[in-house]
Amino acid sequence: MKKTAFFPGSFDPFTKGHADIVKRGLNLFDEIIIGIGTNTNKNRYFEIEAIEREIKGAFNNDPRVKIIHYEDLTASVAKKHGAKFILRGLRNTTDFEYENTISQVNRQLETELETVFLITSPELAPISSTIVRELHKFGADITSYIPYKIE
Repeated sequence: MKKTAFFPGSFDPFTKGHADIVKRGLNLFDEIIIGIGTNTNKNRYFEIEAIEREIKGAFNNDPRVKIIHYEDLTASVAKKHGAKFILRGLRNTTDFEYENTISQVNRQLETELETVFLITSPELAPISSTIVRELHKFGADITSYIPYKIE
């Protein structure tokens, strides 16, 4: 049976930390669906279409990596796409507290859905989309934080 994981996030932008989680996740799962979600508490900085294009390029169109956009509950979207696992990266204990609560709610919504946490590689732990957006907004070079080039 194929093991499919759903990797949700706003990915605004998709960072080297996110790419690392997907690459390492491919050692555990047959397929990873990257779900670019709409966070109702955030306004997007980078266009979804541009991020999707760059994610595809970062994985050289690997058929094991699929990318979708969604505007629904993560648990519902995971189930709809046949994923039995949600994949999440943890940089620190603050991430764990936040992600743990979400994973428990997702499990209540879909009882067969398991959340798998991977600890971020140490050299990538300081990277966050929020920081990368701020750097970009003020004209700083962000190429060392993202796995593609962005205009």
